[in-house]
Amino acid sequence: MGPSVQGVAPDQLDTLVTVLDLVRSGGARTRPELARRSGLGRTVVSQRLGQLEAAGLVTEGDLGTSTGGRAPRELRFRADAGVLLVASLGVTGFDAGVADLSGRLVDHRSRAWDIATGPEASLSRVESLFDELLADRGAPAVWGVGLGVPGPVEFASGRPVAPPIMPGWDGYPVRDRLATRYDAPAFVDNEVNLMALGEYRAGRGVGSPDLVLVKIGTGIGAGLISGGRLHRGAQGSAGDIGHVGLTGSVPGAEQVVCRCGNVGCLEAFAGGAALARDATAAALDNRGEHLTERLAKAGEITSDDVVRAAEFGDRVAVELLSRAGRLVGDTVAAIVNFFNPSTILLGGRVGTSGDLLLAGVRQSVYRRSLPLATRDLQIARASLGERAGPTGAGCMVVDELFGRDLLARWIPHGSPAGMPGLHPSSRADA
Repeated sequence: MGPSVQGVAPDQLDTLVTVLDLVRSGGARTRPELARRSGLGRTVVSQRLGQLEAAGLVTEGDLGTSTGGRAPRELRFRADAGVLLVASLGVTGFDAGVADLSGRLVDHRSRAWDIATGPEASLSRVESLFDELLADRGAPAVWGVGLGVPGPVEFASGRPVAPPIMPGWDGYPVRDRLATRYDAPAFVDNEVNLMALGEYRAGRGVGSPDLVLVKIGTGIGAGLISGGRLHRGAQGSAGDIGHVGLTGSVPGAEQVVCRCGNVGCLEAFAGGAALARDATAAALDNRGEHLTERLAKAGEITSDDVVRAAEFGDRVAVELLSRAGRLVGDTVAAIVNFFNPSTILLGGRVGTSGDLLLAGVRQSVYRRSLPLATRDLQIARASLGERAGPTGAGCMVVDELFGRDLLARWIPHGSPAGMPGLHPSSRADA
């Protein structure tokens, strides 16, 4: 835990957050710049900097450039004052890492894993990797933990709610377990939300405040950035496009059962599991040369096999990916008409595959969306790959810890380390 500082009066809190945000973002590098950019008086600026310096968040370093008179010292946000543990779980693996207090990922590792093993085994494996990462860095102070999971999450409680592809996870106290384990605040969200946040802050989405990231992996989901803020919806289930119904628009859709229990879902036709299912059926009928060879050799076909077969020109694989692109594009077109984003990014192992799927999405979106909505629309692959989720998890934790309400609760203690009960449900507006 860092040094103790005096409590922050309510009328001081807004100015404290303003000063901290300007220093953290690099928007102000000296006291004169800070006063000019914030509109605050020198006395107020000095008082707030004193509080932040006492908490170990801000320090003054080298002399800056003089504009006449004595050169001011440069202000620096101490991103190394503590660390964040971050991870993103998918259906078949997870990515974990350590981030600094700016949210920047400083170490990262990937592991194969089956989410269907349940929360106890899965979180134990994540915690084991967290412990390795901490040990490698000399056991620094943990200021927060961020985790993404592949299903709907009630953000206020940090619990998955009826996740269709996570057996045994419904209602599991993920946040409370991690907070207790690392004696620090923990935050849990849907993995695609975190991927969208990561791409917006540090990837191809930088500069696009209205953005949709569509992850196409084993399943399909979307994360929405609206006006520069992550949009979770009232309960945290915004963006669950994988279970949009295609009945009535796709022949035979009513006969295809999705893993969520409904029929005719987009995911049941265009997700990675659906691609593997349809490719296997084709190979069993001796359709698709590369797919047939792969099934005979490996005994199974994965979505990665479909992507590779398409790259070799396998006709069936090409048709499957093109069709998946068109179906996803039709759904995304509805989002474009409704939400009018500036950028659509495709993520996930299937979403970032070859040009076939991307071309299919683009074709459907431009054909079915309003001309005004697509005039300046960018549709591209996401750029961060497996780092997107952990990067977004770090940004999520930073946003929460340095936000107005939680900052007021922990800064009198010097740091949020040792405060596992600090979480969104304790905020005044939660």
